[in-house]
Amino acid sequence: MKKFSRLLAHAAPLPIANIDTDQIIPKQYLSTIERSGLSKGLFFDMRFLPDGTANPDFVLNKPAYQGAEILIAGPNFGCGSSREHAPWALLDYGIQCVISASFADIFFNNCFKNGVLPLVLAPEVVDKLMGQANGQNARFEIDLERQTLTAPDGVTHHFDIDLGRKKSLLEGLDEIGQSLVHDDQISDYEHKRKLMTPWLG
Repeated sequence: MKKFSRLLAHAAPLPIANIDTDQIIPKQYLSTIERSGLSKGLFFDMRFLPDGTANPDFVLNKPAYQGAEILIAGPNFGCGSSREHAPWALLDYGIQCVISASFADIFFNNCFKNGVLPLVLAPEVVDKLMGQANGQNARFEIDLERQTLTAPDGVTHHFDIDLGRKKSLLEGLDEIGQSLVHDDQISDYEHKRKLMTPWLG
């Protein structure tokens, strides 16, 4: 998992409430367990017209928002079914942080497990940030260590985050990675257990 410490980037506004995981990544893209290549399915039904061409009205297709690494979304983002492919698709597209007033619990947890920062701010703050996401010249700075987001207008907003999850993002360690940090102790324990209880195999 890639480390997340500081991000300076422009943001794409998506002021739609209750965007579910099927809208983030439709079911036809769930047959793979590969994390790469899923960006083509991100927001597929919104990004593309029925004939397969890009929808010019969708924010991520607009020239001003090309390369956006931050998504500012409406409340209850990531609701619906549990699919880890949703944060995989966001990250594969280049979105490293999603800002919203609220997230669905499972999606929120999956983001941390995959290196995406789901940043929760008050609804009125999200609305202000949404209004400032005016393209590539409107830069947002996120400092995870300090737990701050500085908007294009220069105002700095503090955000709360679980310290364990913060540490995982800063170190770039998912749950397996956190376990492997203790590989020597685990091996030592297994060796001692075999000596003390050889009948267990």
